[in-house]
Amino acid sequence: MNGSRGRSGGARLQPGDLGRGTNQTGVRLYNERLVLSLIRRHGSLPKADLAKLTGLSAQTASVIVNQLVGDGLIRREEPQRGKVGQPSVPYSLNPDGVSAFGLKVGRRSADLVLLDFVGRVRQRLHLTYHYPLPHVLVDFAASGVRRFEAGLSVGQLARVGGFGLAMPFEMWNWEAEVGCPPGALDVWRHTDLARSIGDAIGRPVQLCNDATAACAAELVFGRREPLADFLYLFIGSFVGGGLVLNSTLVQGRTGNAAALGSLPVTGPSGSVQQLIRTASLYTLEARLIGGGKPADWLWEDPDCWDAAGPELDDWIAEAAAGLAYAATAASAVVELQAVVIDGAVPAAVRTRLVDAVQANMARYDRQGLSPIDVLAGTIGSAAREIGAASLPLLASFAFDRDVMFKEST
Repeated sequence: MNGSRGRSGGARLQPGDLGRGTNQTGVRLYNERLVLSLIRRHGSLPKADLAKLTGLSAQTASVIVNQLVGDGLIRREEPQRGKVGQPSVPYSLNPDGVSAFGLKVGRRSADLVLLDFVGRVRQRLHLTYHYPLPHVLVDFAASGVRRFEAGLSVGQLARVGGFGLAMPFEMWNWEAEVGCPPGALDVWRHTDLARSIGDAIGRPVQLCNDATAACAAELVFGRREPLADFLYLFIGSFVGGGLVLNSTLVQGRTGNAAALGSLPVTGPSGSVQQLIRTASLYTLEARLIGGGKPADWLWEDPDCWDAAGPELDDWIAEAAAGLAYAATAASAVVELQAVVIDGAVPAAVRTRLVDAVQANMARYDRQGLSPIDVLAGTIGSAAREIGAASLPLLASFAFDRDVMFKEST
């Protein structure tokens, strides 16, 4: 399911917080964030290219780059020789410049990571359970943060920029699908998990829907040649989605844009049902249990499904039919370059899903619709927790919250 919520916590880390204080002007802050966003998008850029892309003078661009180097947010790479004139010196993000904690809360498991400034997971903890309970998750987050912090130096601790939380909303609505006792999830009706975790760890916490966070991870840390307009589908316990238009993550008026799990599709019996009941992993779990087979391995290691059998084949066929229907319907509403499919599944299973969705879409009458690609996501099963940890990084170091995902070339 999809959606968005506000943030809990205190002041945010800004570029200037690391070196010279926060007395910079709004224009300088904007330009610094723009430079950081461009370097993140392109991997590395010399000062001359940054001046050209930003429209800043060469001197101003040089001052900003030097300041960001001094703050430890970017670093000077080896000069590139072989061209006429002076060697070009590219600058890239410093992986150690800032880090952040990210927690993904799923219906069967939780993952806590420490993410560096370029999107690499430095530390990870995994927890499985039969169904999620707030106090278990607060304890997991607090003990995990303490464990991560114990391995950081004083300087590294000072560069932790916050804590991001990615989770589905309205947990109490899915007791039957999760398979927990009646009323066991009612505690979520009165729980502010972001606030509880923030109180436990003493850090600000930013909250986002889990599928939206996964989409953000794909957009920011995914393929080097970014897509400007795409529909994103993440296959977890429940399928969810995201939408990117004009290189911008679309969250909607109430943060509930691209609630693809709720999209009506045709089920295997011909009846209309929500996509969530067709293309979610809980339905694969039900198939396995119905066949008298264990299913815990689905949640223990999303990259190793050696125990999968014919139930997986049947699930892929049914899920792909629903996903293809959803993708085709969406392409009639907005003109998309691609549909990107990722999930808490092994890469081989993701490839089979992508191929099956392509085959299903080829059978639809698409007259009047622009062609779209069906692509595999590039982040994988960790997309939700990586997206969670990216929230404080992007909020503090992207050049504008509303345009922080835009391509600037």
